[in-house]
Amino acid sequence: MGPLSNIQVFACVCTFLLWNNIQTSVENEFIANYSSRSLTNVPKTIPVHTQVLDLSHNRISGLSTLEFISLSDLQVLNLSHNLITELDFGVFFFNQDLEHLDFSHNNILKVYCQTLAYLRHLDLSFNKFTALPVCQEFRNMFRLEFLGLSATTLRRSDFRYIRGLQLRTVLLTLEGFSLYEPQSLTALDTRSLRLVFAANQNFSFSLLYDGMSASENLRIDNLRYTLSYEYFPSPPVTLLKKIKATALMLDTVDLQWPIILQLFLLIWYSPVERLTVRNLTFRGPLAVPGYEFLTLLSSLEQRISLGGSMKVLTLEHVRNKVYYFNQELLYRQFSEMTLASLTIYDASMPHMLCPNRTSSFQYLNFSHNALTDELFQNCGTLTDLKLLILQRNKFESLPKVSFMTSRMKSLKFLDVSSNLLSHDGADVQCRWAESLSELDLSSNQLTDAVFECLPVNVQKLDLQNNQITSVPKGMAELKSLRELNLASNRLADLPGCGGFTSLEFLNVEMNLILTPSADFFQSCPRVRELQGGRNPFKCSCELQDFVQLERRSGGKLFGWPGAYVCEYPEELRGRRLEDFHLAELACNTTLLLVTALLLTLVLVAVVAFLCIYLDVPWYVRMTWQWTQTKRRAWHNQPEEPEGVLQFHAFISYSERDALWVKNELMPNLEKGEGCVQLCQHERNFIPGKSIVENIINCIEKSYKSIFVLSPNFVQSEWCHYELYFAHHKLFSETSNSLILILLEPIPPYVIPARYHKLKALMAKRTYLEWPKERSKRALFWANLRAAINIKLPKSFEPNEELNDVTSTSGISEYVNN
Repeated sequence: MGPLSNIQVFACVCTFLLWNNIQTSVENEFIANYSSRSLTNVPKTIPVHTQVLDLSHNRISGLSTLEFISLSDLQVLNLSHNLITELDFGVFFFNQDLEHLDFSHNNILKVYCQTLAYLRHLDLSFNKFTALPVCQEFRNMFRLEFLGLSATTLRRSDFRYIRGLQLRTVLLTLEGFSLYEPQSLTALDTRSLRLVFAANQNFSFSLLYDGMSASENLRIDNLRYTLSYEYFPSPPVTLLKKIKATALMLDTVDLQWPIILQLFLLIWYSPVERLTVRNLTFRGPLAVPGYEFLTLLSSLEQRISLGGSMKVLTLEHVRNKVYYFNQELLYRQFSEMTLASLTIYDASMPHMLCPNRTSSFQYLNFSHNALTDELFQNCGTLTDLKLLILQRNKFESLPKVSFMTSRMKSLKFLDVSSNLLSHDGADVQCRWAESLSELDLSSNQLTDAVFECLPVNVQKLDLQNNQITSVPKGMAELKSLRELNLASNRLADLPGCGGFTSLEFLNVEMNLILTPSADFFQSCPRVRELQGGRNPFKCSCELQDFVQLERRSGGKLFGWPGAYVCEYPEELRGRRLEDFHLAELACNTTLLLVTALLLTLVLVAVVAFLCIYLDVPWYVRMTWQWTQTKRRAWHNQPEEPEGVLQFHAFISYSERDALWVKNELMPNLEKGEGCVQLCQHERNFIPGKSIVENIINCIEKSYKSIFVLSPNFVQSEWCHYELYFAHHKLFSETSNSLILILLEPIPPYVIPARYHKLKALMAKRTYLEWPKERSKRALFWANLRAAINIKLPKSFEPNEELNDVTSTSGISEYVNN
C-alpha cells in the first residue's frame, strides 16, 4: 500500500484504532464509552475528568453548552452516527483542550462557526450539506491536520478560508453530487486527498484530473461511468504538467474498456509511481467510433515500451464483463511493462506470458487466480525477479514449479501455498534457483517425498498443513536451513536435525505427537526455539523426560506452558504438562527392578531369620508328621475307634525328672480313692510304631495332657514334640486339655526361642507349682485330681471303679482360671 495507506492512516487512525480501544476498555475517569446505547441526549453522569468521550451510534439530535461545560479536560469527542441536524461550535467554548471532533454520518445541514484553536481533527463528512461548510473561522485553526467535509456542489471559492492551512488529509464525500467548478480542488493544499462518490452516480472526470493536480496521495471511491464512450472527456494536453500525484488508489471502479485504456495511458505518463485499483469491473464495447480495441492496445504497447514513472501496479478483485476477445494481447501488455512491482490478485487469470526481453520486474504477485504448471516454463527474462507470490492457484507438480524458477537468477522468495502441489518421489530431479532462500509450500498435498525436491540453499521453509508423516533420513542435506515450519501435518515425533545442521527455529504444532523425543536438543544443538504445542500429548512415563527437557532448555519451548496440555489418558485430559508428575520409581524400569530385587532379598532374609529364630522348619516338619499319622490311621482303620478316651491323662516329662514322676506323681494319682488312669510312654507306647505316632495316639486317647515343667523339660527334644501335639489338640478340639505342673522354677532366659508356645502357655494359663513344704502337697494333689476329673467309658475303666473327685468351688475356680 505504501503512501496510499497514509490517506487512511490520517483519516481513520483515530476513529479506527482509538475508538476500538475505547470500546474494549472499561469506563474510568479518563475514558467514557456511551456508544450504541440508544441515547437521545448527552448523559449528565459523565465523569468531570473525562478526556475521551464516545457517544457514537446513538439517537442524539441536539447539543447544548451545559452538557459539556463541566468537561474541561475533554480532548476527544466522537458523535458520529447520530441524528444531529445543526452544529454550533460555540457549544465547546469551555472545552479549550478539545483536539479531536467527529460529527461524521449525521444529518447536519447548517454549521454555526466559532474558532476552535486547538482542534487537530475535524470530521464533518457524510452529512447533508449542499455547499462546503467552511466558514472564515476555519482560517484560524492553524493546528488542523485532518478535515472531513461533505457537499453536493463544489466551487473554487468554497476553499478560500482553508487555503493557507497545512492540512495533511482532506476527505470529501460527494454523495448526490450535482455541480463542480473546474480547478476548484487545485485550491487545496494537502498531502492526501480522498474523494467518495455515491455508488449509483456517474463520476466527474474533471474531479479526477484536478485531484491528481491537488495532492500527492489521491484516493477515489466509486469511480463509475455508464454513459457512452463518446461522452467521455479526454484529458487536456496540459494536464500532465500539472499532476502532482505520485500515489493513486481507485476503489470500486466500473468502466468501459476504452475509458480504462485512456485513463491508463494518462496515468502511465504522469508522475504517478504507485497505482492501486480495487474492485475493478471492466465492460464493453471493445470498439468505439473512431477507435478500434486493437488500435488502443497497439498504442498502449508502443507507449509502455518507452517507459514511464510508474513503478508499482496493483489490481485486486478484477471482474471481466467483456467476453470473446484475445486475452493473450492483454497478457502481453502486462508482461512487457517496465515496472518493479506487479500485482494481479483475484482476477481469474489462467495464464501470464513470459516477457520477450529482460524484464524489470522485481516483485510479482498473481495470487488467487487460475494459473497452472505451464506458467513461466523456459522463461529466462525474469532475471531481476526477487519475490514471486502464487498463492491459491492450480499448480500441481512440484518439479515443474522448481523448473519454473531455475532461470530466475535473483529469486529469493517464492510462495506457492494453497495450491494442489504433490510429489511422488519419482526419478524426476528438481532444479531450483540457487538464489532461492525462502520457500512457502504450505497448504498443499505434499508427503515425505517433498524432502527429495527442495532447494539446497533454502534458509526458511514453510511446509505446514500438508500430509508429512516423518522427515526421512538420508535425504539431501539442507545446510543453510534456519527456520522449518511443519505445523498441521501428521508427524508422530520430533524430527532430527541430521540434515539441518543450521536449524534454529522449528514449528511442529498441531501434529500427532504423543510422546516427543527427549533428546531433541541434543541432536539439534543450534535450535533456539521449538514450537511443539497443541499436540495430543499422552501423559505417561515417556513424557516425563520431555517435561524435564523444557526445564533444561532455558525457555526454548515456545508457548509453554499454555499450549502443552495432556490429551491422553482420559482422566488427565486438559491438564498442563507442567502440572503432570510421576514418581521416578514408576518411570525408571532399571530402578524399579533393582528396588524390587532388593525388597525381595530383604524379605527373604527376614523370613529366613524368623524361620531360624522361631524354628519354623521344625514346626512344619511336626505338622507334616501329624498329617501323615492321621492319614495312616484313617487308611488302616484301627480296632479302637478314634476319639474314644482310654486314659485320664498323658504324662510328658524329661527323663531327668523320671524319679519324681514314678515316685510322686504316678503313685499319688493311680492309687487310693479316685484313682486316675495315666498314659506313660514306658508302659503304653505300642511297639512297632514310631515315637511320633505313639505320642499322637496317646495324646488323642487321653482326656488331659500333664506336662512336668522344669529346666530339664525345656532341654528335651521329645518333650517339645509332646507339647506341640498337645497344643495342636487344644486348638483343634477347643478343649481345656493341658495341665502344667511347674516342678522347678524356669528362668525366662533358659527357655529356647523355639519354645514360644511354652512361653505363651505359661503367660496365659494357670499352672500348678510343686510345693516344697509337705503340708501343702495334699492341696496340690486335690487340685490336680480335680483338673483330671472325668468319667472314662466302662470298657477302659480299671477293676476298681474310679470315683468322682468332688472339689470345692474355690479349688475348681483356681484350676479353671
